[in-house]
Amino acid sequence: MSSRDAIISRVKQNQPPPSPLPQLTNYDQHYEDLLQQYISILRFIGGEAHIVNSYEQVANILRGSFQEATRIISTVELTGLAAEIRPDIGDPHELENVELFITTSNLAVAENGSVWLRDEQLLARALPFISQQLAVILPKESIVATMHDAYDVIGQARYGYAAFVAGPSKTADIEQSLVLGAHGPKSFTAFILV
Repeated sequence: MSSRDAIISRVKQNQPPPSPLPQLTNYDQHYEDLLQQYISILRFIGGEAHIVNSYEQVANILRGSFQEATRIISTVELTGLAAEIRPDIGDPHELENVELFITTSNLAVAENGSVWLRDEQLLARALPFISQQLAVILPKESIVATMHDAYDVIGQARYGYAAFVAGPSKTADIEQSLVLGAHGPKSFTAFILV
C-alpha cells in the first residue's frame, strides 16, 4: 500500500458519525417597495440609480455624465453614444483603458444592491472589474428581495461564467482612508426600466 493510500484509509476510518443536515430557516424577507429598497441600498453602498422609461433616456443621462470618456464599451446600442458595441476582445489586456462599460442584467437584489451578470452580458470576464465606470440597465421586474430569492432564480440556470456585482469598489484598509475603485470600478450606476 502506498503512503497516499494509507493516509486516505486512516482518514476514512476516523471520520465523525454522519449527522442529518440542518433544517434551513425560511429567510423570506419582504419589502414594502422592492424598487425603493434596491435604490436605497445601492445609494448607501455608493452607487447611483436612475429610474428610466427608455434606452433613449439612458443614453441622454450617460452622455451628460460621461461626456469626457474616451473609450466606452457596450453590449447594447444607445443612440448618440460613441460606444464600441460588442467588440471582439481577444486579450483582456486590451481593456486597460475602458472608461465606461454599459451592459444589461436580468436580476438584481434589493437586500444588497447587486446585479447578476452572465457571460453573454460581459463580453469579457474582466470588463465589469477593469472598467473605470460601470453602468447596468435592468427591468424593474428583475429585482428580487434577497440573495435567497436570487439563488432560487439562478439555481437551475446554465451559464459558463456569472457574478453578482455591486459597487463601486471600495476599501478603507489603507491607513483607514476610504478609496473608491480599489479593485474594480470607481462608480456603479443602475438604470431601472419601468
